[in-house]
Parts: sequence; structure tokens; C-alpha cells
Amino acid sequence: MTHPTVNQRTAVRLLQDAFNYVVETQQDNIAAAAQLVVASFDAGGIIQVFGTGHSRSFAMEIAGRAGGLVPANKISLTDLVFLGGDEPASANDPLLERDPSMIGRLLALQGVNPADVFIICSNSGGNGSTVELASRVKAHGHPLIAVTSLQHTTKITSRHPSGKRLFELADVVIDNGGVFGDAALKLPAHNGDTPVAITATSTVTSALIAQMLATEVCGLLLEAGHEVPVLVSANVPGGDEHNNELRARFSDRVHSAP
Repeated sequence: MTHPTVNQRTAVRLLQDAFNYVVETQQDNIAAAAQLVVASFDAGGIIQVFGTGHSRSFAMEIAGRAGGLVPANKISLTDLVFLGGDEPASANDPLLERDPSMIGRLLALQGVNPADVFIICSNSGGNGSTVELASRVKAHGHPLIAVTSLQHTTKITSRHPSGKRLFELADVVIDNGGVFGDAALKLPAHNGDTPVAITATSTVTSALIAQMLATEVCGLLLEAGHEVPVLVSANVPGGDEHNNELRARFSDRVHSAP
């Protein structure tokens, strides 16, 4: 049997393929998502962004980084500890993301405004916390943008009691182009072991989607003659002063818990 070449060039090719898939197929969906974000801003809302596991990296690309929009609040399961007073050990539970029961408490910590737009990132789109949050978001009339792997999520059974998956609840779905299981390069099995794979693509493509979305939003704001409230690096002269002034304006809506 011929096995695929396993080296960095193979990884680069797979990552480039995933990158190109997003660029070639998802621009219209990202543009539609940007329209929802700008409409939310116009109505006095902000972005509420959520991800668990490695999808937290997407939320960190949207909220709180240099070059990112200030009116963006990162919702994290760790908020239950840092803002809600839960025991610190609870944040280390790897199964917490499967539990829908704490989402009501998590949302109550965010100070959500009716005009807020939600972005939820989940590669599988089927964990209990993710689907519960999406269900509550839609029940309260918020626009919902999903970033997920359609190839993966359409092959799984939801862990939520409703049986729904994230993409089935969203107003706009952005496909990160990930394969089932996320890792794209299959390795040969040994002695009957379960096949494994490496070169996960979703972190790369989700970061790409986040930057494409933020850029599209800023372009729409500029076209409308609106202010573009963007953070600059705290490691350049004047960065702290610029950021502190903007953050002060949104401090009642955007928290900075880890």
C-alpha cells in the first residue's frame, strides 16, 4: 500500500487547499455576515462571540486583539469562574462544552442587549453548550452567524437534547472547509489500530474567516461614513492611550475576563 508523504510540504499544501476553499467559496457568506454585524452596530448592539475548545481561537481573533473591533465581547466557559464565582477546577472539565445546563447562567453574565449579533464558532456544531446557546440566541430574536465545518457537522449526531446542530439554527453559515475529524492528513494504522490523522485545518481557516469578516465590517462602516472603532497594538507608542479611550466607551458591554 502506498502511504501519503508525511512532511511539512504536505501540511502546507493541505492548509493552502483549505485556505483557498474559504476564499473561493465563502466570500458571499462572509459579506452577508458583515451586513448583520453592521446592522447590529447601527442599532446600538455589539458582537457576542463564542467558541469552545480550539474554537476559542476564533473568538480571540474577533474580540480583544490588535486590528480587531472594540465592540466585540468574547463569551467563554471560563466566565463561569472569573465572573460567576464557580470553582476554578470546573473550568478544566473537558466535558463542560457538552453540558447545555449552564448556558443560562453564562448568558446572564454577559449583559446582552436586544440589538446584539452573535457569532458562534464550532467545528462539529453538535456539542450541548454550543447548540443550547444558539437555541437561546434565536429564541430571543438575535441574528446568529455560525462558523463550522459542514463536512463534519452533517455527519454527526447532535449531543443536544433537541437533536439540532449549530448550522441548522443560524441565519448565516460560514463553512471553514474542514474535513470530518478536522485533521486532514491520514496516517497509516499499525497492527489494527484506529487510523489517526494530523494537520488540522480549522484553526487556520477560522482565523482567516475572522479577519475577512472584520475587514468587510470595517469597509462597510467606512462606506457609511461611520467611525471604525479598532484596537491598535499595545506595544506601539500611543497604543495604550488609544485603546483605553475606546474601551472606556464600551466597558459596560465588553468584559476582559480570560
